[in-house]
Formats: sequence, structure tokens, C-alpha cells
Amino acid sequence: MTRILAYRFSAFGDVAMTAPVFREFLEQNPDVEIVMVSRKNFEGLFADIPNVIFKGINLDDFKGFFGLNRLANELIKEFRPDYIANLHDVIRTKVLDKIYIKKGLKVFKINKGKHEKERLTDIWNLDKVQLKQTVERYADVFREMGFQVTLSHKLRPASFQKSGIGFAPFAQHRGKMLPLEKSYELARILARKQKIYFFGGGQKETETLEKWEKEIPNTESLSGKLNLKEELHRISGLELMISMDSANMHLASLVGTRCVSVWGATHPYAGFLGFGQSEDDVVQVKDLSCRPCSVFGDKECYRGDWACLAELDVQKIIEKI
Repeated sequence: MTRILAYRFSAFGDVAMTAPVFREFLEQNPDVEIVMVSRKNFEGLFADIPNVIFKGINLDDFKGFFGLNRLANELIKEFRPDYIANLHDVIRTKVLDKIYIKKGLKVFKINKGKHEKERLTDIWNLDKVQLKQTVERYADVFREMGFQVTLSHKLRPASFQKSGIGFAPFAQHRGKMLPLEKSYELARILARKQKIYFFGGGQKETETLEKWEKEIPNTESLSGKLNLKEELHRISGLELMISMDSANMHLASLVGTRCVSVWGATHPYAGFLGFGQSEDDVVQVKDLSCRPCSVFGDKECYRGDWACLAELDVQKIIEKI
């Protein structure tokens, strides 16, 4: 059995995108085992994937070079890997790579396409093109090791008893998030015909969604009530998820639920559309030449009016549904 030690510590959505890649890679290479090293609270993402060993760590326990050196030694001692897969390529993982190379291990790392993405998000560049999907960038790391892997890019429904619509109106950055008054209006319209389940996290989001639940009949807020495993189970039973360009889209992909996704400052061209999700289910303002201005939605709007989200008509989302 060949053992690959892989690491990706953040962000939640990016870690979630590794899971369907692992599943299909390991199905096609049954004599391989992956040890996934990530944050402890991400364990539920990999719970049902055969031949994946999840190693949850607290990064605060391994600060600085000496901390990372201790982590590298502990992982080698515990798992004795044949290959190292750096699926993150940030300073912390670059340090780990150097330690493993000095120990004679073969290290392979993701090519994130940094320069292509810088060009894509240049607001003066009018020649926007689709970049490689992030899931294919993950798969490339295993291909460079010499393994064969062909991704299906198809959803696998985890449940066939589906009902209700999930709605996750929040995102980490403003550039990814539909104005809340638009999201509220959307929920109000949809709840006339379908049961709507709200998804979110954190105190502020939970308070907002509980308020919506009281004000909009036929809705229920699940925000703050579920652990990751429970959340995935609930999403698997939905007919449809509505999400911003956020982790909830990737959770829907993980359990084979169709997702209508809303994009503002970011764009599917950067390669972050959920695994198996359809481009036909993407909702965006198409005639803005400044889009995308950001890969992660974390930049201020250079126009100052957030037109990519303010001008988006909720009727477009309803039509997709």
C-alpha cells in the first residue's frame, strides 16, 4: 500500500474541494492511502471516504520553524509516508516541504496559477478566460507522482429522498455576498411554495437567520444548531441548495446536491465552481467588465457601488430554480 501524506489547512471551502478529488483518485488507485492533515474541525469532510486517514491538528501547537519541524517529525514517525502532497502552498507548508525534502522524501505541490489569476482579476483586462478548475489542480499533484486519475465532474447524490431548499445567504467577504435585503426577499418569495432551511454559522449570522425564521412563514433556521456531520446529512436531503460563492456550495457538492450559486466580485473563471455543479446554475451580472476583480472576494469595490451584487435581480435566481 502506497501512502501519501497530504496537507491543506484552510480555507474551509478549499479543504472541502479536496474531498471529492480524494474519493475519485482512491477509487481509481485502490492500492493507495491518503493521510490528510488539516484542522481538527474539518474531519467530517472526509468521514466516509475509504482509504483516507484524517489527522486533525491544532496549528497553534506548532508555531514557527521549530514547531513545524516537530510536526513534520511526528507525522513521519506516525505514518511513514511514501510521498508528500502539498495542496496549499503557503509559507507554512513551504517550510514543511523543505523539511521533508531534507529527509529524502519526494514532495509534490499544487500549482495555484497565481499569475493567471492576477491577470484574470485585473479590472483593465477585458480578455477573461476560464482557468483550470481547482479540483483539477489538486488532481495534478497526484498525476505528477505518476498516478492516473480522471475526474468525473459529476454529482453523486448521497440521498434520493430529497425535499426542501437550503439557503446560505452569507459569505466570508462582502464581495461574495448578496445584499441581505435581496436575500430576505428571495427567501420570502420561495417560502410561498417550498420549505426553506437557512444555513449559516457564528453568532451574528445565527441571530439574523432566527429573526428571518420568525418573520417568514415556512422557513427554519439551522444556523448554529448542527455539527459538520449533521450539516452534511441535512444538505444531502435537500432538493436544492442556494449559496453564495462560499463553502456551502462545496458542501452541497460533497453530498451530491445541486446548488444554484451567486457570484459577485468573484467568478467561476477562477476555477472555484463546486465539483460537479453546473455552469447553468451560476447566477451573476455578466455585463460588468470589471468582474472578476478578486479571486476570494476580499477586495474593496474600486467603483464603490458593488454593482456586481447590487444590480443582481433575485428573479434570475428564481428562474434558475
